[in-house]
Amino acid sequence: MTWEIVFTLTIVLGSIIAMIRSRIGPDLILIGALSFLLLSGVVDVDRGLKGFSNPGLITVAILFVVAEGLHQTGAINQVVQSMLGHPKSATTGLVRLIFPAALLSAFINNTPVVAMLMPVVNDWAKKCGYSVSKFLLPLSFATILGGTCTIFGTSTTLILNGWFAEAGYDPIGLFEITWIGLPLTVIGLAFLLLTSGWLLPDRVSAETQFDDPREYTIEMIVEPGSPLVGKSIGAAGLRSLPGLYLMEIARDDELIPAVSPERRIEEGDRLIFVGVVESIKDLQKIAGLKPATNQVFKLDSPRSQRCLIEAVVSNTCPVVNQTIRDMHFRTLYNAVVIAVSRNGHRIRGKIGDIVLLPGDTLLLEAHPSFADTHRNSRDFFLVSRVEDSSPLRHEQAWMAQVILGIMIITATILEFGMLKASLFAAVLMVLTRCVRPPEARQCIDWSILVTIGAGIGLGEAMDQSGAASLLASSVITSAGSSPLIVLAVVYGITMVMTNLITAKAAGMLIFPIALEAASNLGVSPTPFAIAVMISAAACFATPHGFQTNLMVYGPGGYRASDFARMGGPLSLIIWVASIALIPLIWPFQG
Repeated sequence: MTWEIVFTLTIVLGSIIAMIRSRIGPDLILIGALSFLLLSGVVDVDRGLKGFSNPGLITVAILFVVAEGLHQTGAINQVVQSMLGHPKSATTGLVRLIFPAALLSAFINNTPVVAMLMPVVNDWAKKCGYSVSKFLLPLSFATILGGTCTIFGTSTTLILNGWFAEAGYDPIGLFEITWIGLPLTVIGLAFLLLTSGWLLPDRVSAETQFDDPREYTIEMIVEPGSPLVGKSIGAAGLRSLPGLYLMEIARDDELIPAVSPERRIEEGDRLIFVGVVESIKDLQKIAGLKPATNQVFKLDSPRSQRCLIEAVVSNTCPVVNQTIRDMHFRTLYNAVVIAVSRNGHRIRGKIGDIVLLPGDTLLLEAHPSFADTHRNSRDFFLVSRVEDSSPLRHEQAWMAQVILGIMIITATILEFGMLKASLFAAVLMVLTRCVRPPEARQCIDWSILVTIGAGIGLGEAMDQSGAASLLASSVITSAGSSPLIVLAVVYGITMVMTNLITAKAAGMLIFPIALEAASNLGVSPTPFAIAVMISAAACFATPHGFQTNLMVYGPGGYRASDFARMGGPLSLIIWVASIALIPLIWPFQG
């Protein structure tokens, strides 16, 4: 055993322990470990940094832009809302959610799929009167399972497949992995349906525990040609919005209080809602609704470039003791007051007639620069932007859906490859203004990309130092000469590592060991590559092992034991099913 092997194994083991015990992100830990290996000369610079030029990593980065275009236009929201509907039971709702989510994640990376679906599912669960904890964890698991059905369904399989090709082997086809992914998905979804009712307790979201107590009254107008026209209040989903109450409708000279769910919406209706700011921002994203004040239409910037801002009026503000109409607020600040809260309670009456007092909280619609301009102004005690409150560009939704279809067709039927297809789709998203250049820059999760690139670098170091060969020999010695047993051991080690650290890091570390094990046994490397891809992507037992699990952890109010209770048995079931199916589909002597 050389010093290079000892040093590499020490660094890798230290990285694993750090990712388990430390709160430092895996991106910083892995890039630090790679730096030590580069500085020591254990791995060449070209090989150590090879991961950052990996086509799979570039594809993952580009897919963030495509997903952002779908989010900013509401292209997915419209489809999901109609798909979920109003189920009569939580089980029926779960069926409507997890099967389409799994299908969608087979064609779009599962991380942005959960990012797009999570707020929609959260609102939908509240409207239907169900605990959101019954749905978010199954949503994460369903997208993980669906992501195993295609090579580009999850970034882990995408990256490992690129590495497999760079090692000199024939890459796995886009749908070749479907032969194993589809039956595993069916098995996993069946498990979720049978067990989620009693394995998942009702939890209270961490966000719900600290709901914003400020209550506003806001008036929204139904635009001409709105898709809401002709629908009943109930069918339009406006009756039971979470944290929001439809108090009355103003129609011409008639005021309709105690609005019935069967009441039909007409063009020009003014809908008066009462609720908290987190719910009001959701109103901004409903197609065909706009704030009723005419001042909104006089602002300089396009509406899709604005956001909601909360500002607390100071005692030195020049608008104090004047009505909003008389003080010409829009002219003075280039912002429009759409609601006012006083001492945490709504103020009755028309916005223009409200006399402002020190301490009043204004809900404004303005360009995001308002917050930066007035953050230190003496006119306001506090200015804060309401995150994710910009109105969606619904008029572009059809274009984003077309672009998504083009990406899938070019990647599969036309065989452009996922990199070219996603790049083409991302360019179209920007050119058609489905996503703006600043949004495209901000949406990329650089920590994920660094984790992937550094993880590949560590794998290269293990290969170059001989550590991978040593570990592979140890695995074979302990498992005997049976390829099936070695395959089961490789899968099991990857599964444990995935849940202890992260999917991508585990895949990067075990993949070279698996390929070396196949080489030493003199069998086809494909079954071992597939085993690592599936086991690294199928992380269910811990929240920190996979990105989508972490995303639903807080909003669902989950505990780590919830993942172990449901994800532990699911992991074992998928392990046994994989070891039984992989050799049947990809024989060892291939």
